[in-house]
Amino acid sequence: MSQWIGAAGVCVNEHDELLMVLLGKPEEIKTWSVPSGGLESGETIEECCIREVYEETGYQTEIIEKLYVKNTVIDNFDVQVHYFLLRIIGGEATIQDPDQLIHQIAWIPKELI
Repeated sequence: MSQWIGAAGVCVNEHDELLMVLLGKPEEIKTWSVPSGGLESGETIEECCIREVYEETGYQTEIIEKLYVKNTVIDNFDVQVHYFLLRIIGGEATIQDPDQLIHQIAWIPKELI
């Protein structure tokens, strides 16, 4: 079985809103998700998280703490996602996703999720 490892960033602002991205291929139904993506060769899982959040949202972040690791199997892939609580330290909402899968960035009230 193949393995995929990635990271996801959880950012909450002063209004108790969660940073989310609208994600999906052009032909797919789009879904809201926290910024996330796959580990690249030579980077740590923490570096992956910070890079992915920046690519998908334009925000520069720092890690506050590791939240948990989710392990699952999807389409014969062992999938492992590391979730981190992040603080925004710079940047502005700008989609820079090289995969062109991000369609919108929004701060969504946690009670709506």
